[in-house]
Order: sequence, then C-alpha cells, then structure tokens
Amino acid sequence: MNAQTAPAASDPVAALARAGGAVPAALRDAVATMPSTRLDGVGAAELDATLDALARLGADGEMLAAAVLHAFNLPAPDARAAFDARFPGIASLLEGQRAAEPVWTLHAQQTRGQGSEGLRRLLLAMVRDLRVVPILLARQLARMRLATSRPEDERRRLAALTRDIHAPLANRLGIWQLKWELEDLAFRFLEPATYQQIARLLDEKRADRERYVAQVRDVLDDALRAQGIEADVVGRPKHIYSIWKKMQRKGVPIGELYDLRAVRVLVDDVAACYAALGVVHSTWVPIPSEFDDYIARPKRNDYRSLHTAVIGPEGKTLEVQIRTHDMHRQAELGVAAHWKYKEGGGPGGASAQAAAAFERKIAWMRRLLEHSGQDGALANELDSELVEDRVYVLTPKGEVVDLPAGATPLDFAYHVHTEVGHRCRGAKVDGRIVPLDHKLRSGDRVEILTGKVSEPRRDWLVASNGFLASARSREKVRTWFNRLDRERNEQAGRELLDKELRRMGLLGADLAPARERFHLAGDGELYVQVALGDLGPHQVARVLLEHEREPEPRAEPELPQRRARVESKGRGEFTVEGVGNLLVQLARCCQPLPGEPIAGYLTRGRGVSVHRPDCASFQRLAGAQPQRVLPVEWRRAGSGYEVDVELVALDRKWLLKEVTNVVAQANAGLASLNTEHERGGGRLRLRLRVKVGDYGQLAGLLGRLAALPGVEQARRA
Repeated sequence: MNAQTAPAASDPVAALARAGGAVPAALRDAVATMPSTRLDGVGAAELDATLDALARLGADGEMLAAAVLHAFNLPAPDARAAFDARFPGIASLLEGQRAAEPVWTLHAQQTRGQGSEGLRRLLLAMVRDLRVVPILLARQLARMRLATSRPEDERRRLAALTRDIHAPLANRLGIWQLKWELEDLAFRFLEPATYQQIARLLDEKRADRERYVAQVRDVLDDALRAQGIEADVVGRPKHIYSIWKKMQRKGVPIGELYDLRAVRVLVDDVAACYAALGVVHSTWVPIPSEFDDYIARPKRNDYRSLHTAVIGPEGKTLEVQIRTHDMHRQAELGVAAHWKYKEGGGPGGASAQAAAAFERKIAWMRRLLEHSGQDGALANELDSELVEDRVYVLTPKGEVVDLPAGATPLDFAYHVHTEVGHRCRGAKVDGRIVPLDHKLRSGDRVEILTGKVSEPRRDWLVASNGFLASARSREKVRTWFNRLDRERNEQAGRELLDKELRRMGLLGADLAPARERFHLAGDGELYVQVALGDLGPHQVARVLLEHEREPEPRAEPELPQRRARVESKGRGEFTVEGVGNLLVQLARCCQPLPGEPIAGYLTRGRGVSVHRPDCASFQRLAGAQPQRVLPVEWRRAGSGYEVDVELVALDRKWLLKEVTNVVAQANAGLASLNTEHERGGGRLRLRLRVKVGDYGQLAGLLGRLAALPGVEQARRA
C-alpha cells in the first residue's frame, strides 16, 4: 500500500501495512502476535503524517517500521531482548528514539531556550544510529501540523521545542522541506499576531508576486540564451519565519525587503556565473550596495554564490542569486549549508576541535540522507567512523556541559569552576558515588562532592593515573601548585620520583643524565618539574634507564682477579672480594638483609650497589654488563634495615591494631603503614615499612602476620 495515499491506521499491523512493502514480512508477522493498544484519532493522524514525511525523504523500511513501533510503544520491555536479537537494525532505531525522550524533558525544564545548543549536541551524542534524527523530525512535524487540537499551553511548549531543537537540526541537515515548515509552524504558535500580520501582507500580493517572478524568469531566460549561456532560472519561495527574521535583523518593514521577489540562476561553471551576472546587470540597473561576491571571497563556512539586487521590471526591486549546480548542491546538502551564520555562529563556547568534530557528524548525516538507506556498505562505514570525541554530560540542574572524550568527574568539576575542582573530594554519577578517574559518558548527570579547603592532589597531574583528560584542567592544578613554596614542591617531587625509581630498580641513581636531557640546573629544579607535572616520573626513569644501557665511552678498567677480603668504605657490614676503598650501598629495589645471599654491581660514580641475586634489576644489569658483577659477603649485621612488607586481608575491626601489635612483639620497628581498599570483595591491602636486624627476624615476622585471622597473604614487597 502506498505510504502517501493510504489512510491512517490505528493498530500496528495496519500501520505497518500502510508503511509499504519495504517493511520486512517477518516483522509484520512478529508484531501480529504482540499485545498492543489502538491509537486514538489524533495519534493515528500523527503517525500517518509522520510516515508521509519519511516517505518524502526516501526512508527505508526499517525507519518506517521503527516509527510505527515507537508510536505503539512496541515491543514491551520484557520482550525487548528477544526482539533486539531478531531485528537489530530496528532495535537500534527504537533505542535512539527512547534515548531522545530525556532531551525533551530537559528542554521543558529550561527557560526561553537557554542551553538549546547543548541539548542539540547532547541529542546527537546519545543517538547512535543516525537515521533516528529524520524520524524525530518527521514525528515533530506531524505533531505541529495537528497542534491546533491541543490546549494552548501544551501547543506553545511543543512550538518552543520545535524552534529550539528540531528546526535547527533540520537546517543543519539541509532537509529544507521539513525545516521551513517546522519554523513557520513554531512561529505561528509562539507569535500568532505577528505571524498573521505577515501572512496577510504576503497574501495580498501573492498573485502579483508570482506573476512578476514568472515574467522575470522569461525575460532573464531569453537574455541568457541570447548570450549562449545554458542556465536554469527558478523562483525562490519565501517563508513567513525567514521574512520576519530578516525584518528583525535589518530593522526594516516588509516593503523594504529586496528578496521578497527573488530568482536563482544555476549554471555549469564559474565562468558562466560571472557571464550570467553581466547579463543580469546589463538587463536591469544594479543596486551597488546589495552586491556580494561569495565566489571570490567565500564565507567562512565555504558557502559560494553571487548575490545581487537590481531594479527589475516595473521599477520593483529583485534579488538574483547565481551559482553553479555543484555550488547549489553543496549549499543545500554539504558542509557549506549556511546554518552557521543564520543561527548565530555555530556551537557556542566550543573549541575549534569540538566544532570540527560536531560538523563531521553533521556531514555523515547528510551523506546518509543522500543515499536514503540504499547503500549498506555506507551505513557500515558510518558506524565504524562514528567515534565520539566529545561527551555531553548534565549538571544537577540539567544544564549540558561539553567535555573531551575520556573526561572524568574531576574534569567536570574544573569546567564548572576552578575552586570547585580544587575542593573536589568525590563525585556522584546518576546518584551513584564513583571514583574520580571514572570515565563519563554522554547523558550522565554529575554531582561534585566538595570539601571546605582547596587541596588538589599532585597525583592528579600524572597522566598515567587518568584523573584528568583535559589540558585545561591540568593547567589549573599546575597553577595551584606553582603558588606553593619551593621547598614543599621539591619534597613532593622527590617523593614522586623516588617511588618510580624504586619500582624501576633505580633508586639512588645519579640524576645528572636527566638534568642534562631536560636542561635543568640541579636536582632541586628536576624535583620541582616533577611536582608540577611538567615532567612525569616515568620520563626521568626512562632517561636514567637508557643511560645505564649506554656503552662505556672508554675502555673498561681491568678489575682485580685476586681474592682478597678487603673491607669497603662506607658500609662496614660488607666485604667486597678483590676491591678496596669503595663506597658500598644497599640497593633500595630489593632491600637485602643479613643472612640471605647478596651480590654486588659496580655502578658509575656510586660505588658498589648490593642486591639480592634474584633481584630483577640486578639480573638486568648483570646480563647487560657481567664484568661489573662483584662477589660481596656480609661481614657483620648493622643496626637495622628497612624492608617493605605487603599484606592482603579481609577488612575487619581491630585489624590494624593486631598488625602493629605483631610488629612490636617481633621486636621490629614500624617506619610507615599505608592502606588501600580493593574494589569489590571487602579486602584491604596494607603496605608496611618495617625495620629488622636480619633475614631471620623478617621471616619470623612474616609468619606471625600470615597467622592473623583474615590475612590471606603476607609477603615481602
């Protein structure tokens, strides 16, 4: 049954039949078995008008079916999983229509269209299947056509939604047959007196205007043919809303608008454009102030055309636009469509990168509409290209905030206000508490939990921690720390760097190679750079690691082969076989203890570093330069050695008290203790730095800790 001639249907089976043969037969059979309600007269008429509009756009069977099923609220929620598996294409269109509903609700909560640009961007971000947008536009047009049957307050709300959301989207998509009607209908209900006044003025002169434009077309067509110029000359329809906008913009009455009588000339190439312009100006007297050459000087959105106004037949003003067929197609459907300057300059407040990404999505929509769903390969290509590089989240009041992809609640806090970011201590997303490195998604409603004091954390600046995705947010944190005194920055940077160097087995390494690489005067400058986030700890560690691997610039000195027991300078508890008068230091990476095997490695400028033989750092160094390995033995135990211990235990009452009691009973010292809750499972990870006399004391301590109730693991870190 033809979609443009069939009567409205009030049940889903009849409505699908009315949508035409493009709807899959399997879908019609499935819907026939679903329980559903019937639409009333208004609902059936709205669906009928929706299908008509979609048919004019060349919508495919899935789009028509999705419009029908959404109108009847099918399938039921408990049957959606099975339906989605059978009809995934239609399911995505239905999900997109459902996802748009919160946008209409948010718009109703706003006043006078504030934040409408953000809502339009949020809508496009939430709709994953781009074919949903024409369905939404067609349905809104159907509702507006039948809005006279609604109460006045409801009619005005519907018109405001159309003006703020649907008409601008139709404009951006270049769907002019929907755009003009949506704008005019919205204007009719929002400004009824002004609408009727302009409509009356146009009606009084419509017949004369149409006769006049027909006369101009005949004269201009003959003049162009006489000069050998092949051209299509067409009249340009004017719409009430666009006339009102131009009257407002220029501050003139309707009688002084030049383009109420207008024609458009379409030719094959640029040379013909200027030739046609010469014909127009030689036929009628031009108005100099009304000439614009957008071919030589295109608009910033690449719109190209020649615009001129002349004193036409009967002394009446006439607007003429001249462009090539390619320019016309680009202006009607391409990225040069003039929505930017007609709507006031594109996405307000967005970065150039965000605006470019938004325009790419609009371009994809245009391409999809051009193919009318007939090219499956194109649809797959669009799906694969649609990688959203912005997210659009909501404040607790429903305002839309535009953030870069990968943004976190902390980025949101700094976007709201610098001080909110500095005081941020936690966040809720859709009412649920989330960590500060949680990745936000479009449509999330974010609430920031703040403290009384500004206390940003330095690890927010470490990119690998994932707290901040926005360079602007990181700069705000960096600026805050820049205000601190130098001593505190140096101390914080030293702690961050030592933590990374310990992990890499480089703790205590000479920092000179890093200072030279980054052109810094001393270690203090290096620590400050790390503290402020200008240098990452991993960058410094990588430089030191590369330096360790570099070949010696000169021949290696011969190491003595004799086996003499000589006490080395600096640590009296060691003897290094064959070498005397050397500095000796314990490696911080593996923290060897008296009573366990050790080995030495001759470093550059730092003497002998003592490791456990199974230490990963020692094995790496020894594998690269085995000639630097020296035999080392314990001579006598020192006064105490710090070693890191890690426990994994069930989080319970009195756990920390029992752990510290065990450390004291083992006659060991406790230098530091840190705890961290593991996500899920109710477990706690404890990191202790204890001071022991030898390996035997450590082994006894680990045994006692492992025996505590709830302790699942006790090991040397």
